[in-house]
Amino acid sequence: MVKKEFLALVFLFSGFSFAVNNHAILSKTPEEKLSDYNFFSSLSEQTPHLGVHKYVLHTPLFSDYTDKDRFVYVPKNLKAKHVPNKVYDFPLGSSLIKTFSYKIAPSGKKRLLETRLLLLQEDGWAAHTYVWNESQTDAFLKVSGKTISGFTFLYKGKAVKANYRVPNQNQCKECHLSSGDKIMPIGPKSRNLNFDLEINGKIVNQIQYWIRNSISEDHIPEMVVANWEDEEFKLDDRARAYLDINCGHCHMKGGSADTTGLYLNYIEQNLKRLGFNKPPVAAGRASGDLKYSIVSGKPEESIMIYRMQSLDPGIMMPESGRVLTHEEGVKLIFEWIKSTRK
Repeated sequence: MVKKEFLALVFLFSGFSFAVNNHAILSKTPEEKLSDYNFFSSLSEQTPHLGVHKYVLHTPLFSDYTDKDRFVYVPKNLKAKHVPNKVYDFPLGSSLIKTFSYKIAPSGKKRLLETRLLLLQEDGWAAHTYVWNESQTDAFLKVSGKTISGFTFLYKGKAVKANYRVPNQNQCKECHLSSGDKIMPIGPKSRNLNFDLEINGKIVNQIQYWIRNSISEDHIPEMVVANWEDEEFKLDDRARAYLDINCGHCHMKGGSADTTGLYLNYIEQNLKRLGFNKPPVAAGRASGDLKYSIVSGKPEESIMIYRMQSLDPGIMMPESGRVLTHEEGVKLIFEWIKSTRK
C-alpha cells in the first residue's frame, strides 16, 4: 500500500495547489482544531475550499432534529468507485465531513454544535469529533464526548428545548462498525444520492455532479430510495428507507447488531429477518414484555415501536445518537406496521 508520506509528496508536487491539508488527513494523530485541516475557506460559514464538495442525502439519519451540512473530499487524480448497495469505495486520503447545527429560538440564527470527520488512512477510516466554541470561530477535538445544554431550537416553526449530546469515540464506532472492527461511512450510497438538487445555482443530478467533478468514477446510478417525509412515495418505501438509514447500518450482516438476526437494510426481503413475527434473541426489559419485533397490523404490540419511543438508555433504539424521540419517525413506522397484513 502507498505510504502516507509518499502520497503527501504526490499531492504536493502534482502541479495542483491544494488548500486542504492532506498531511493532516493521513496523520495518525488528529489535529487539535478543525481549522487545521483547511477544508473550508470560511470555517464559520461552512464555505468549502476548492476540491471539497457539499452533498445531500435523500433520506438522512435522525439526530435530535439537527440540521446537517455534509461535505466530501477526494484527492486530485483519484476517484471513488461505485459499489452496488454499499457506500462508495473511496480512495486513500478521502474525507467525509458532517457539521451538526440548530436554528436557535427565537432568532433562527444558526448555532454550530459539532463537526464529525471520517478520514481514510492507510489502515482504514478514522473517526474524529470536533466541538464548536461559543464564539463559533473554530471547533476543537473532543474524544470523551460532551453535553451542550441550556438552549432552545426551532423545528418547523416550533420551539424545542434540548440538551445536545456529542458522542464519545466509542459511541461513534457503535454506528460505524462493519465487518468486525472496521469503521465505515453510512450515508453516501448511490441510492441515497441519485436525485436532482440545486448546486451553484443550477438544477443537476447529484451523481452526475460527482462524476463531472471527479469525485467518483463514471457509473450507472442505483434507483433512488424514497424520501421518508415525501408522501408522494409509497408508505412501504418510505418506511424501509427510514429504517435503512437509521437502523440498517447496525442491523445487517456484518453490522454491530448482526447477532440479533433483525436485518433492516434496504435490500432485505425476508419478512422474518425484517422483524415480522420475530421474537427477540434476548428477551428482557428492553422488549417491554412484548413477543415480537413486529406484529403485523398491530404497532402497539411491536417491540420496534416500543424501543423507538423510549428514552431509557437500556431500552431505546437507536441506543446512541439521540436524546429525543423522533415523533415523526415513530408515526411513520407505526402507520407502516398498522398497514401490514403479512
